[in-house]
Amino acid sequence: MKRLTQEEALGKLGQQCDLIGDLRQKPRFSPEYKKWRRDTEVVIENIFGNESRHLKDFTGINYRLGYLGPGTADYEYDEAFDRGLTSATAVLESMRDEVAAFWDNEPSVPSRGPVTIVEHICDRFHLVVRQVRSRHGGRQTLSVEDEYDVQDLLHALLCLDFDDIRPEEWTPSYAGAHSRVDFLLKQEQIVIEAKKTRQGLSAKEVGEQLIVDIKRYQAHPDCQMLLCFVYDPEGSIANPRGIENDLNGHHNALEVKVIIAPKGL
Repeated sequence: MKRLTQEEALGKLGQQCDLIGDLRQKPRFSPEYKKWRRDTEVVIENIFGNESRHLKDFTGINYRLGYLGPGTADYEYDEAFDRGLTSATAVLESMRDEVAAFWDNEPSVPSRGPVTIVEHICDRFHLVVRQVRSRHGGRQTLSVEDEYDVQDLLHALLCLDFDDIRPEEWTPSYAGAHSRVDFLLKQEQIVIEAKKTRQGLSAKEVGEQLIVDIKRYQAHPDCQMLLCFVYDPEGSIANPRGIENDLNGHHNALEVKVIIAPKGL
């Protein structure tokens, strides 16, 4: 949830506080009161969170008499309700004072999770490949021609955001003499596998390879999520979204995310 700015939070709390004056002119527990109370709870949740002390302080306000008896006059019920509104005013004003004193005027920027970071790297991978080809004076650069090149460049990009990146080497049956390196983000418990399409590799074969990978990593003790990146610069896969949709999701206890990029080819 996006945090409100200091100005927005002060405005919403002040608006709910100002409505209390109108509620004093209406019958106790009127429909307007019920709407105001619910709206105020929503405002507090959006500003401070639904597990905050602020919300508990507001919902704990008592608008009723603490005792009932045969001789209780009607005005006593009104006075109890009015005391509750007075308490609500004090609580909301205290929240406004807190926001004014301790909040920065700029909203906090939510941190990106590890999956979002890896997805962003994969989505922008082709742009990086194009950029590194254009070096000043025609200097030698990295040419991404095969799967190993994809692995090397992806590894370098992951180092921007992750400290513990562990290569995992294995030789699946379909790869012949070639071994492939996947990357384990140990702390995040994410395995990233990188592929590159090539001539003669059909979409069906790509899907079959991914299924083999999913089955393998279901038993991996440090893998809670498998993120499969398929680099397809020539647009060899006719229906990339179909493969993604078929394989994305949970496979037993393993969460799987397939990204075929670049998009829009």
